[in-house]
Amino acid sequence: MAKADTSKNEAKTRGKPFQPGNPGGPGRPEGSRNKATLLLDKMAGDDAEAVLRKQLELAKNGDQRAAEIVLSRVWPARKSRPVSIALPPVSTAADVVSALGTVAGAMANGDLTPDEAQAVSAVLEGKRRAIETVELEARITALEQERK
Repeated sequence: MAKADTSKNEAKTRGKPFQPGNPGGPGRPEGSRNKATLLLDKMAGDDAEAVLRKQLELAKNGDQRAAEIVLSRVWPARKSRPVSIALPPVSTAADVVSALGTVAGAMANGDLTPDEAQAVSAVLEGKRRAIETVELEARITALEQERK
């Protein structure tokens, strides 16, 4: 009887790439790298110092592209800048409207880029949602207390 049960279980899993209870499969071992990356790393490891020296030499001799490559590795481009904008106090969801008006005005004046204005607006929207969530929770709690 035990043999029959074993063959039934084998029949269920035979040909299936994943075992029951493991829907994602075993996956790739942690820290493993693909063959192309390993090959590129080996090639770079052999000649990396010579390539770097050549790029530095070209950059020192006025090659702007070489200088750009070297500098981009040493001094990466900033993804964003700190933004300073005087916003009105935001303590209610209605206050967000005024704050968004301030952001739109700063963008219109050129004090903020459209991307910066969008980022600040997203923060304000998050604050609005948080305020509304707290207000809704208080209302629900009050209704539940009345009901009791």
